[in-house]
Amino acid sequence: MRFAGKVAIVTGGAGGIGSASAKLLAEGGAEVVVADINRDAGRAVAAGIVEAGGRASFHAVDVTSYESVSNMVEDTVTEFGQLDIMFNNAGVFGDGQLDLMEIPIEEYQRTVHINQDGIFYGIRAAALAMKNRGGVIINTASIYAYIADRKQLPYHATKAAVVGMTKAAALDLAKYNIRVVAIAPSMIDTPLIDRWRADERVWNSIRKSQMRQQFGTPEEVAQVVAFLASDEASFVNGHAFFVDDGAAAFKR
Repeated sequence: MRFAGKVAIVTGGAGGIGSASAKLLAEGGAEVVVADINRDAGRAVAAGIVEAGGRASFHAVDVTSYESVSNMVEDTVTEFGQLDIMFNNAGVFGDGQLDLMEIPIEEYQRTVHINQDGIFYGIRAAALAMKNRGGVIINTASIYAYIADRKQLPYHATKAAVVGMTKAAALDLAKYNIRVVAIAPSMIDTPLIDRWRADERVWNSIRKSQMRQQFGTPEEVAQVVAFLASDEASFVNGHAFFVDDGAAAFKR
């Protein structure tokens, strides 16, 4: 099997891209730690993997706390003896559609703590666990690290930081045989975009931002995650991969 003998952690594993990726990695033979702040949903994902014949467990984590992230990684290594794949996927889109001068400082800081600090903590903790045997670290960025939309400055800023950290970490960790890569999805049909479903005008506008005017699925993104985590991508390092149906490639 593709990931036989591998141990993976997926943060934000309770739903969306995280749960789809956890399931696919487990189908490939990996022992998967589903990590999330949402205990009930995370446990349900892990239980579903086990019921389907895979191997998974749940670990509660708050990615805004380095101690919490570090403990998660240390507990994984203690239980399974190693860590081979770290998918730093936990993130938020941001609560407000607000102009720059209207954004509460607290909202900006919250987004930074989750989307930026959380990724750094995951990279660092995973690297310490992988430095003696190598591994793969995958980070969730966004096409909005590269293109701008109105009223989403904190999200844009943090996702651009993820791309930068991915490149810098790949360079720093290459000597340990640790690859660091990222995915840059566009609009994927997950609960993060539920807020716009009720407004047909907004929903249609978002849909038309895709080349084929359709949303991606978490399962489609998970296929890219699994490829990047696999030995098939052994010469892939330091880049963010668009998973966006070309949304970042054309003028709307």
